[in-house]
Amino acid sequence: MTAAIRGSVMSVSMSASHDFTKEPVASILLVEGSGVQGDAHAGATVQHLSRVRADPSQPNLRQVHLIQAELFDDLAHRGFRVSPGDLGENITTRGIDLLGLPVGALLRVGPDALVEVTGLRNPCWQIDHFQAGLLKAVLPRDDAGNVIRRAGVMGVVVRGGAVSPDDAVDVDLPIGRHRRLERV
Repeated sequence: MTAAIRGSVMSVSMSASHDFTKEPVASILLVEGSGVQGDAHAGATVQHLSRVRADPSQPNLRQVHLIQAELFDDLAHRGFRVSPGDLGENITTRGIDLLGLPVGALLRVGPDALVEVTGLRNPCWQIDHFQAGLLKAVLPRDDAGNVIRRAGVMGVVVRGGAVSPDDAVDVDLPIGRHRRLERV
């Protein structure tokens, strides 16, 4: 791994229930192999309700949801009002192109935590209940008609630790050939 990118935590959020949005809090505790302590999506196996119905034994590759604050800036220019936690993310970052990271990138978050990026978040239709037209804004299509997923990345907790706003986020990129993120 090589350290190449540095950003920061803008906000942290969690929810003990399976709500669409998560409440911003002063800090969260990432737990190795599980996710955000007290969050409805924490667990070694999948916690997303539709995925639990399909196969509750599958590994939870979506323990932590991260979104770049720059998405909120872009959405504001398009007339949307989105704040940290509104789209269900646990960690809102600034200064890192999360969507451009490869599978396996390691995020050193705060003084101790380590999160491995597993893939892209795939938002569902519920996002339009939050604000009409928002799904299309976070899932636009390129000139060839391919979907561009802009709603953040998912990861698993490799090493636990407390995370708070203004903590540093350092990215360690995998050595060798990088695999592009796909939805998880």
